[in-house]
Amino acid sequence: MEFDFLQPVAKEILNYVDTLSSQELGSKIVLHTKEQFPDITKVNIAIIGVLDNRGDVSAINDVDLNPFRKKLYGMFPGNWDMSIADLGDIMPGDSVDDTYYLLKKITAALIKNRVVPIVIGGSQDLTYALYRAYDDLEQMVNLVAVDNKFDFGKESEDSSATSYLTKIIVDTPNNLFNYCNVGYQTYYNSQEEIDLIEKLFFDAYRLGEISNKIALAEPVFRDADLVSFDMNSVKSADSGNTFAFEPNGFDGKEICSLARYAGISDKVSAFGVFNHNNTFQEAPIIAQIVWYFIEGYHYRSNEYPYGSRKNYLKYIVPLEEEELVFYKSDKTDRWWIEIPFISNGNNKLKRNTLLSCSYDEYLIACNQELPERWWKAQRKNTV
Repeated sequence: MEFDFLQPVAKEILNYVDTLSSQELGSKIVLHTKEQFPDITKVNIAIIGVLDNRGDVSAINDVDLNPFRKKLYGMFPGNWDMSIADLGDIMPGDSVDDTYYLLKKITAALIKNRVVPIVIGGSQDLTYALYRAYDDLEQMVNLVAVDNKFDFGKESEDSSATSYLTKIIVDTPNNLFNYCNVGYQTYYNSQEEIDLIEKLFFDAYRLGEISNKIALAEPVFRDADLVSFDMNSVKSADSGNTFAFEPNGFDGKEICSLARYAGISDKVSAFGVFNHNNTFQEAPIIAQIVWYFIEGYHYRSNEYPYGSRKNYLKYIVPLEEEELVFYKSDKTDRWWIEIPFISNGNNKLKRNTLLSCSYDEYLIACNQELPERWWKAQRKNTV
């Protein structure tokens, strides 16, 4: 069975947990030890470490997640009503593909059991393995990456932390429905890459856009299945990463807000944090990112795609050549826009779907303009 290959939590961590009070998070998490493995059927969230950073050629340290675990376990939980387990670590395989395969199988098994895996890497090419986990689930995947780069590479290039997106796009089966980058920095991406994002009708938001109005990212995460955080998207002054120094990026508050948006999304079924340099300085911010994701999960409202549209207020906005239909939740005041099924197009979902949007996008439509995300979704369904 896939879980048999997971290494138990280190003895050092178990000794640390013994020193914690009953109120701290480490005393409330079910741990994988040599003596017992958590009952997956009773778990909502599972933490998994992947000690493989071979996809990052600039990595200078082996992956050590003990500092992260100590910081996370030493925190106090909110008023959470859920079961969290730490399943231990995936050790590097004989090849990177071996690591991918095991992570894929473990992730697929957890998602099938309605357990949300939180994967702490390791290099960001591990996102490819998380994406491939959805092969067994036979569903299209919306991938959101919080990253300062798009991570395109040459088609012939081996998958790495800076090229895994190409492998996702090119390899079959192609289950990718949409990709969205949150926080890219223009000077780290060629104009050809930026043009390619547009050509593929993907979404991308510059760092400045999101920093100026963090709420712009909320609808993006609401539609995501898989979320991947690159720690290089956090400026070094806040992450503590001085080896790969980043003068610009998200600050600590912003990156935690994004993690909470990911957690609160009813659709997100896998979450990963990658490309940290395994220093004690980075452990606190990574622990806080995970804490805020779990906090968001606690506040999930089970709306779309699980809820009924009868609980929404419907708004119809007539345009010159279109009629846009918006829905507003009477529970959370969140907004969606309807993407109609086009019978002669290549609509992979084969039905009318709801695309998450903001109140601002509704106002744009009221001003007789088509929201950008709406027309991109339309084009994606017809090509």
